[in-house]
Amino acid sequence: MDTKILVVEDEPQIARLVEMHLRDAGCEVTLAANGRAGLAHIAATRFDLIVLDLMLPDVDGLDICRQLREQKNYTPILMLTARSGEFDRVLGLELGADDYLAKPFSVRELVARIKAILRRVERMHQEREETKTGLFSCGELTVDPDRRIVTVHEQPVHLTAKEFDLLVQFARNPGRVYTRSQLLDLVWGYGDDTYEHTVNSHINRLRAKIEDDPSQPRFIQTVWGVGYRFFDPALADA
Repeated sequence: MDTKILVVEDEPQIARLVEMHLRDAGCEVTLAANGRAGLAHIAATRFDLIVLDLMLPDVDGLDICRQLREQKNYTPILMLTARSGEFDRVLGLELGADDYLAKPFSVRELVARIKAILRRVERMHQEREETKTGLFSCGELTVDPDRRIVTVHEQPVHLTAKEFDLLVQFARNPGRVYTRSQLLDLVWGYGDDTYEHTVNSHINRLRAKIEDDPSQPRFIQTVWGVGYRFFDPALADA
């Protein structure tokens, strides 16, 4: 079955170019020229991935991303934007976008990133099938992967899609040390070292939400000179 991708882009030349290359890659592509049309397609069809322009003539990409994640729609989103500022990039990721590409961009890079996201999603689905369902609990922290719910001291904690995926990756492998590049590959789907600051920012936000004292984290621990690991009770005495 072809991968179904929705491209929400108001610049016709860019939309057609992206459509052509994605069709060549074996994808089934639907185009939407504005935000409202994109939302209508999303309501009617289940897509495997959404390519979403940030600046649209009606409902902008950030609002669409926010709406989808609030509706518990976790379809992967790759954002496109003419803005190059870090604030917009970080805000898009904070709202739940899976990746971010600034215009002008290489279509080959766009297709490569889409394939990376889809590989990551497929790998996570396989891991869910291979791993016993149920809760992960560590002290006051509880993670429910199936319902995508996290609680600390029995109080719900709101995490973005990426923060949740990152926490589940850690919680399923307590004590394992991950480099930033490995986390990029496992959670984001690509291991480009130039994006390691993305891991750092997500770790900091995650700690702020689940740790009693983020300056002295208990759950997500720094392994100096290497990366991060999740608390392992078996290593607590050490």
